[in-house]
Amino acid sequence: MPIKIPQQLPAREILEKENIFIMDEDRAKQQDIRPLNILILNLMPEKEKTETQLLRLLGNTPLQVNVNFLRTATHESKNTSRYHLEQFYKTYADVKDRKFDGMIITGAPIEHLNFEDVNYWEELMTIMKWTTTNVTSTLHICWGAQAALYYHYGIGKFPLPQKCSGVFTHKVFDRKEKLLRGFDDLFFAPHSRYTDVSIDDIHRCQQLKLLSASEEAGPFIIGTKDGKQFMITGHLEYSAETLAEEYQRDQSKGLDINIPVNYFPNDNPKEKPINKWRSHAHLLFSNWLNYYVYQETPYEWD
Repeated sequence: MPIKIPQQLPAREILEKENIFIMDEDRAKQQDIRPLNILILNLMPEKEKTETQLLRLLGNTPLQVNVNFLRTATHESKNTSRYHLEQFYKTYADVKDRKFDGMIITGAPIEHLNFEDVNYWEELMTIMKWTTTNVTSTLHICWGAQAALYYHYGIGKFPLPQKCSGVFTHKVFDRKEKLLRGFDDLFFAPHSRYTDVSIDDIHRCQQLKLLSASEEAGPFIIGTKDGKQFMITGHLEYSAETLAEEYQRDQSKGLDINIPVNYFPNDNPKEKPINKWRSHAHLLFSNWLNYYVYQETPYEWD
């Protein structure tokens, strides 16, 4: 089944070349089935890249998905054109009276800031509170995961001695967890962040359960026991080349940065990186859409 996106969205051409099943709005209106309505709060600076990464995963399931993009009204993006934002993005004021079957809140490269110092923190808190009543299940990624743990459960982040960047091995802790159905006992996933959260704090919170972690990269997938919230501290949505682009960007800024761990063949940045996590990325998003969105959301929101 397809993912439904605006006809002129730049990601459309990329996805069509990758044979991802997409559908424009006109064709979708002719179908009688009810699509899942997914809202993506895109906090990443290069929004078009993140759109493509997430749509690639949402578009590879047996479900028709209707995607809306959300931006913050209290922060002006410097890396995405105003035209793109006005054409494809809504603000909280546009959606606050609606219900959504699922929502994704992305990361943002602002880990060096305290949450309260982020210029859109008040707005983000309003949105996160709204998700508890207006969204069936919300998926939080990287900094978005840390923000959710802090806002909803009072679990803070702490700085790492150096950036956690690379592709790490993770263990599955709960074989019965539907989100991880079909996962290997050990699987790879990329991380890219300067901060982390405490496993002990997660274990102490009765509403949360740790579903997967890495000995090197720490807690990875955290979920609430009711399945309404999932926090993923890494980036399963990343393309094969994303960590390389970030590494080159940091180098050009003169930052003292290490080569991403277990990423470049032979640890040689001149060699093309290999994607080791693609299948688990598709599986996680498919499981989330099926078991925690499609199976749980009402056909008609009251």
